[in-house]
Amino acid sequence: MIVSVLAKVENCDFNYLKQITETTQGNLSVQLKKLKESDYISIDKRFENNYPKTSCSITKAGLKAFDDHFTNLKNYQDLKL
Repeated sequence: MIVSVLAKVENCDFNYLKQITETTQGNLSVQLKKLKESDYISIDKRFENNYPKTSCSITKAGLKAFDDHFTNLKNYQDLKL
């Protein structure tokens, strides 16, 4: 779900992703770390008014992987058994 959200926006912050995915902070952190390690997303961490701010965006590789996955799902749906 994270990649599908990021595919629709230029970038979004950690709290928005936490809210939209309805997951815990720890679970989201682990998922983001794995997506970053796969080069599917980029993560920007900075401070804004002395508060940490984490922003995420999808990479070209992540967008391609998402598009490929979506295409495969559509092909599977059209499969005649």
